[in-house]
Amino acid sequence: MRLVLTPQQMRHVDANSAVPFEVLVERAGYAVAHAARLLMDGTYGRRVVVLAGKGNNGADGRVAARRLEDRGARVVVFDAERAPMRLADCDLVIDAAYGTGFRGEYNAPTTRAPVLAVDIPSGVDALTGEVRGHPARATMTITFGTPKPGLLLHPGRAFAGEVSVADIGLAIDRAADVDPRLLAVVEHDDVVSWVPQRGATAHKWNTGVRAIAGSRGMAGAARLACTAAYRAGAGIVHLSSIGTSGDVDVPTEVVYRQLPHEGWARAALADVDRFAAALIGPGLGRGDELVDEFIDFVVGCPRPLVIDGDGLQLLGASRDGRHGRAADVIGRRSAPTVLTPHDGEFSSLVGSAPGHDRIAAARDAAGQLGATVLLKGPTTVIAEPSGDALLVEAGDERLATAGSGDVLTGIIAAHLARGASPLHAAAAGAFVHAATLRDLPESGIVASDLVEELTHHDGGH
Repeated sequence: MRLVLTPQQMRHVDANSAVPFEVLVERAGYAVAHAARLLMDGTYGRRVVVLAGKGNNGADGRVAARRLEDRGARVVVFDAERAPMRLADCDLVIDAAYGTGFRGEYNAPTTRAPVLAVDIPSGVDALTGEVRGHPARATMTITFGTPKPGLLLHPGRAFAGEVSVADIGLAIDRAADVDPRLLAVVEHDDVVSWVPQRGATAHKWNTGVRAIAGSRGMAGAARLACTAAYRAGAGIVHLSSIGTSGDVDVPTEVVYRQLPHEGWARAALADVDRFAAALIGPGLGRGDELVDEFIDFVVGCPRPLVIDGDGLQLLGASRDGRHGRAADVIGRRSAPTVLTPHDGEFSSLVGSAPGHDRIAAARDAAGQLGATVLLKGPTTVIAEPSGDALLVEAGDERLATAGSGDVLTGIIAAHLARGASPLHAAAAGAFVHAATLRDLPESGIVASDLVEELTHHDGGH
């Protein structure tokens, strides 16, 4: 994991460092100058413009300017508040105007040169990634100690370019004085360590998944979720769909079990304890007639449960127009719950959109609902009721395709069945889900392509 610290935590870390401020500035300036040399492929004769503000970022930029001049670069330093709005031709612009504490709007001078941002592009909110004014799009951002949330969350992520983290000797452990909750970016090695491998003597039922998904006209969602669960390590998958009769077209390996139209929850719960985990929701339907049976299943299921898609809408349904039912339903469960909403489903669950601070929104929802919440987005945020949160930044717009969420649901269910904790199952699932894109084309992807790639990228296998 790569630790992520908020601006408030970083201020505390800076204020409580055992290293003198002047030494930290020299180290930061050296790191900026080194990054500049790499971007320009040298320094002698290169033309550099530094936009320096009054705070720590400006100090870092001025130290970098001095070091670059010492190595033969031609450097012009502008006070950030008095810089021309159009910069002369140069080889690099160093944006050291404003740092993580800036709250106003910033309109960057126009330039055709690459931009190196110091700590964060000026005008990007370091906590939420919001953009205020018209910041420059950096080719690279050199940040200190750890990444800041605004470098990982859109739209700030799109302005940061490549993010490089420099160790300048900050006392990162002091961040827990301000907020002890975990915030980190998921990496491949985490997935390997979080999702247990099946032992040599494992039986298929040790990692079985029970799926309640699909309905008339929506069988594809169930097929995707169940196949993904198998590909991600489920030993056996049993599927039931609502409102279907007769033969149902399911993957060869999936066991299909008919449920009655009335009392289907009781029938589905009859032997659910044989399975290690369950999923409900993909393609299930949203009719009012489903709500009571759906709640009966969710409350009665004694196994870790992933709720997605139509299940989230049913969970958030409230005939009296008030929210709060979801927390009540989940509070009556005896086993962990993972919820995987996109923004619209999130609103159904908690009564409001996530807003700009997506990390705080996911944390608040997890605490309110008593469940692990995976808030989908270009950077996925996964939070558990304790407030610990993980970020997956590997995905992109190619995941915004019909059925993609059903694939994610199946992966998470399989990870739960294999013994991962809810937070780790969800975070590893989002990471693996995003990793399937690695060898796929830039356009034309459908959800079944993701399933086919799973055997290459499920780091927990």
